[in-house]
Amino acid sequence: MRSIGRRPALGLLLLSLLLAGCGEDNQSDATAPTFRATPSEARMIYTFAVHPLHNPVRLHEVFNPLMDHLSARLPEARFRLEASRNYAHYNRKIDAELPDFLLPNPYQTLRAQQRGYRVIAKMGDDHNFRGIILVRRDSEIDSVDDLRGGSISYPARTALAATMMPQYFLHQQGLDVSREVDNRYVGSQESAIMNVYLGETDAGATWPPPWRALSSERPELAEALEIRWQTDPLPNNSVMVHERVDDTLAQRVALLLDQLHHRQEGNRILGPMELSRFELAADGDYASVVDFIGDFERAIGPIE
Repeated sequence: MRSIGRRPALGLLLLSLLLAGCGEDNQSDATAPTFRATPSEARMIYTFAVHPLHNPVRLHEVFNPLMDHLSARLPEARFRLEASRNYAHYNRKIDAELPDFLLPNPYQTLRAQQRGYRVIAKMGDDHNFRGIILVRRDSEIDSVDDLRGGSISYPARTALAATMMPQYFLHQQGLDVSREVDNRYVGSQESAIMNVYLGETDAGATWPPPWRALSSERPELAEALEIRWQTDPLPNNSVMVHERVDDTLAQRVALLLDQLHHRQEGNRILGPMELSRFELAADGDYASVVDFIGDFERAIGPIE
């Protein structure tokens, strides 16, 4: 009789253990792909920090679809976009080696190479990586000489295409940009454009993608402003990875970026970036930027 009395209790114990095991499996499925072999291979989150091409809200609108694309095709990883308030904030993240992946401008690329990052890809369309200087159509600014004593808005001192390249261009045209103009660093590409539109500055410097995007959304900008000057191009923004990230994963990210323009979905992702493609790249592809920075600092002075 004792053995018969224990069977219901034993059955309940086995049932509770079985249910507990099922609960653990379901919880595991919610956080890792079902085909992962061991808990140590659970999906990891990688931060992907894009420099302030746009204000943080717009940056998320433009680049979150790319994060979703990478996360969907690399089941062991999830990619989280990280925006920054301004260029100084972004540069501090590089110096602290916080993000796993970066999309920096070429000047920040050189900076990141000294902090354990390496180039694995880059934005294509190098012809777009040039500075442009905007003025109001109703202004009387026709020549570089007309900027003497005036004001120019830029995103930040370390914005290569939108600040350094326009400043070096103006220097080559005979303008002493350190003494003869009021240089105003206003925090973002959109702010640099809006300052000249609103008459806060006589001219504004940016680069083609944000100008095309903003003027398309706000046709009144295209009606009021025009490109008066543009610089020669340099290699476009890079994609970098920190040395702590597994090399196989880094290579797969690079290949996915390189193949993006071959897919209809990929072209939908690239469109808001004002970009036709990404391409594979390496640190050596930015040698011409090293030369430019040297010329800039000799002519105008230290960047920071």
